Amino acid sequence: MHQWDIVRVRIDPKDRDHHPAVVLSCEEDCQDAQFRRVNVLYGTKRVPAAPAEPWQVILNGADGLDFQTLVDCGIFYLVDKDRCSPSIGSVGVERRRAIGRKINEILRLPR
Repeated sequence: MHQWDIVRVRIDPKDRDHHPAVVLSCEEDCQDAQFRRVNVLYGTKRVPAAPAEPWQVILNGADGLDFQTLVDCGIFYLVDKDRCSPSIGSVGVERRRAIGRKINEILRLPR
């Protein structure tokens, strides 16, 4: 597992399916077996023609996904590595920047 990988995980136990999630934890934590959990941003399938909300970034096939996915950049989830699937893709450089900008904007972090 690496930072910016896209994995599948079930955040809400009531969900029937696993959803795509973007791994945000630093590379050292992702690679260290002693760190059992990672921070992720959760994604949901985008309904055709649905606009992205101000707190979301759209990922798609360029990132390794089979469908457009809305990633919520305002909530971080801490999940067990064991609950994550192997990587199904990786967020591209431009979308990494977009996610970083969106997180800064939403959380009002200093630049």
